[in-house]
Amino acid sequence: MTGALLAGYLVSLSLIAAIGAQNAFVLRQGIRREHVGAVVLVCALSDAVLIAAGVAGFGAVSGAVPWLGTVMRWGGAGFLLVYGALRFRAALRGGAALQPAATGPAPLRRVLGTVLLLTWANPHVYLDTLVLIGSISAQYAPRGLAFGTGAVLASLSFFTALGYGARLLAPVFASPRAWVVLELVVGCTMWAIAAGLLLHG
Repeated sequence: MTGALLAGYLVSLSLIAAIGAQNAFVLRQGIRREHVGAVVLVCALSDAVLIAAGVAGFGAVSGAVPWLGTVMRWGGAGFLLVYGALRFRAALRGGAALQPAATGPAPLRRVLGTVLLLTWANPHVYLDTLVLIGSISAQYAPRGLAFGTGAVLASLSFFTALGYGARLLAPVFASPRAWVVLELVVGCTMWAIAAGLLLHG
């Protein structure tokens, strides 16, 4: 059970940590100390809903179609390898400095509208949660619940750390080099998980 929990945590954390518009927005709000709690809550709850749907759906389907687990294992590993390669490519390109907007405080309604749009209108979030996390969770049956719990905890801890720790990270992530290091770490983690699926699946 601990192994499934940890695997879910690492898979989810690797996917969430990849640089994207949502993370940049959360980081910016944290740097500005503006509606941080609400932004973190929306991101974490959205991920929890999508992860639960992915884990529950793939668990039910894989039970009815025995060979689907093998297909999902190879498909998930392949996706992780490609995604990791993309992170390495981003690192080679040098990353990008994050500069928070220099505007005045935004109303809560506008901030929530923005974070909801960045979360639910992003096609990658469905691929990451419903497809990738859902398919990998099937490999940990009957411990899919533990895998999903780990994935949800990763989302909650990441967004909390990003939002509330942004003030401390601001000087570091103003440099493109810091983003390069992050991309390398994410890429290595992706490939390590893919190797685990292929060698022990």
